[in-house]
Amino acid sequence: MLVELGVVEQRYRAVLEVLDEGVPVTVVARRYGVARQTVHEWLRRYANEGGLSGLADRSPKPDSCPHQMSVVTEARVVAVRREHPGWGPSRIRWQLECEGVAPLPGRSGVYRALLRHGLAGGKKRRWRRSGYRRWERGRAMELWQMDVMGRVFLADGAEVKVVTGIDDHSRFIVSAKVVLRATARPVCLALSEALARHGVPAQVLTDNGKVFTARFGAGPGPVMFDRICADNGIRHLLTAPYSPTTTGKVERLHKTMRAEFFNGANRVFATVPELQTALDGWVNEYNTCRPHQSCGGRPPADRFALADRSVAADHSAIASAPAVQPVPGSRMAGVSRWVNAHGKISLAGFSYRVGVTYAGEPVEVIAAGGLVDIVHRGVVVATHAQRLRRDQADRNPRAPAARRARDATAGLTVTRLADGSGNVSFAGASYGCGRRWARQPIDVSIVAGSVQLSRDGKVIRIHPIRHDRSRELGAFANPNGRPRRKNSATGNIA
Repeated sequence: MLVELGVVEQRYRAVLEVLDEGVPVTVVARRYGVARQTVHEWLRRYANEGGLSGLADRSPKPDSCPHQMSVVTEARVVAVRREHPGWGPSRIRWQLECEGVAPLPGRSGVYRALLRHGLAGGKKRRWRRSGYRRWERGRAMELWQMDVMGRVFLADGAEVKVVTGIDDHSRFIVSAKVVLRATARPVCLALSEALARHGVPAQVLTDNGKVFTARFGAGPGPVMFDRICADNGIRHLLTAPYSPTTTGKVERLHKTMRAEFFNGANRVFATVPELQTALDGWVNEYNTCRPHQSCGGRPPADRFALADRSVAADHSAIASAPAVQPVPGSRMAGVSRWVNAHGKISLAGFSYRVGVTYAGEPVEVIAAGGLVDIVHRGVVVATHAQRLRRDQADRNPRAPAARRARDATAGLTVTRLADGSGNVSFAGASYGCGRRWARQPIDVSIVAGSVQLSRDGKVIRIHPIRHDRSRELGAFANPNGRPRRKNSATGNIA
């Protein structure tokens, strides 16, 4: 306390020297070791703020702040956040703007108000990677992004999927279809419904899932999704492998869906129709009412309304696709066939194409209703119209004949020992030859873009290449194509 009085007393004496004795301000400032502006400030406070009391120490905080949020506005910010816990500062600010709040606070002001009331976590901001390139199409209906979202559950714990689609320009949700299984037909039905409801876009962007493309699948293709796109003149674009940011808009939609809808709707609805009805209500609000930051704070429907949707959709691919739905506990009658080296099978004296990819593989052939369905490992890989001669109209398919092994194609060969499951390893990939050949030496060759497995000059199996082609040199580098390891197929020692 004495120190404070001493400071005030020194300031008072400095003021008196200037006012009573007429000493220049520069001289007084030099004597007291302060700047002359400080002496002028003491004189002003002494004259305007009550004499000696104006010279006391004070807080540097200003008495008022013109841009400080009013108490009424801050109370409304807190109320909106408590009503909608998932809303962020930008969404709350937009709501205040719709309510006509003036002056309208900034986004950072709303965020600081939430921090003061403990309604924001204050987490460190994650900066975007510099390698990301943001892009957006110039008009609606130029590009749709589609994907499948999982980890959605009904009340009994059963998992369902959601086939999602979003317009790249307007962020308008064109598809949010709940399906029990995300197989080819439900996904394509969701696409057809979106085309019928909103029109035909110029392009569709998806990842490399098997329901979207045969790019990395075992089948010859094209899949049903590709056929629908081709029938409607849609260019189907695919992302590069392991690049989910390319379809970032639909992935961001999944995050919003989980936060705003499934956060309270997961494991609540008992059936798919109930969940679909509730999800449709949320989608309608998202498209028509909810402001979107990428649309300048406007709903996506405002942008999507400007699109040209005059092209009618073609659903012939869905109508012509076979729907094989086996009855639980039973299986349709069929016969087994081996696919030959040309990718074909023979049934009742006629040849049906399966695809070179399945050469050497066993398939099941089901003839019913004038169609021949070719099934490989439970999946229909080809469908043809059944062909019969007149004298075969009432004849059942012949029993499977014994398969004759053809001679192996000559070429660069290496020998590998099959393991106990009948698989051989070549260039870092595993190829099956059957349990019949377990723990026996198998000759491996590359023939016409496929891997040929043979024994004693006879072909056993033919597989599509699954290994890294750059590793073939190391696989064939041993003398005569024989492995140089001890305990190998031929017993050679390096």
